[in-house]
Amino acid sequence: MAKDRYDFYLKKCLLPIPPQKLEFKINNANDTVTLINEGQVNLLKKAELTDIEFECLIPQVRYPFAVYKHGFRKAAYFLNYFEKLKKSRKPFQFIVSRRLPSGTRLFHTNMRVSLEDYKITEDAKEGFDLKVKFKLKQYREFGTKTVNVKLKKPSGETKPPRETDNAPAAQSYTVVSGDCLWKIAKQFYGNGALYTVIYEANREVVGADPNLIYPGQVLTIPPV
Repeated sequence: MAKDRYDFYLKKCLLPIPPQKLEFKINNANDTVTLINEGQVNLLKKAELTDIEFECLIPQVRYPFAVYKHGFRKAAYFLNYFEKLKKSRKPFQFIVSRRLPSGTRLFHTNMRVSLEDYKITEDAKEGFDLKVKFKLKQYREFGTKTVNVKLKKPSGETKPPRETDNAPAAQSYTVVSGDCLWKIAKQFYGNGALYTVIYEANREVVGADPNLIYPGQVLTIPPV
């Protein structure tokens, strides 16, 4: 007949003597707010991470009720294991298996956790045995997402000339005070960077410097 027992695992380490008490605290994330003339309401949210606490006895000698997976281990073995768990800064599996005296398995706990802290106590009443109190916290995986962004071609690129027999006819424009070729290209083409198209079509009118145009000059605005 199997004994009534709880098996506690920290990663792959089976605690030789299961704790007498195990506490789970499911933390609250709900918000209570006060509405004008409506009193208070509770905004329900997903629960926060669960906190787990328990204290276990780590013996220095072998007791008949203690269980070891690979033969008796002194307390130093378990203390080194706990220290490595903490220093690793990595989550691990916390497993609790529950069985009735008949051998029937009850519900079990299998949770990914982090080791927040633990406290080692030596008490003369316990002889050379140690008590270790653990505080664990539920761990949830998280990560960053990768987003692929497709960039449009720069707006300053010159469009290739249209190859059609029905190409639009050129227009004319009379320069007014405050004009420049960039401004005129922006007005007709929607892109000031195409001012060179206007300049090349009006080189004889404008002269050698495309930045010098005068009110009253009549410019040809070719299609693009």
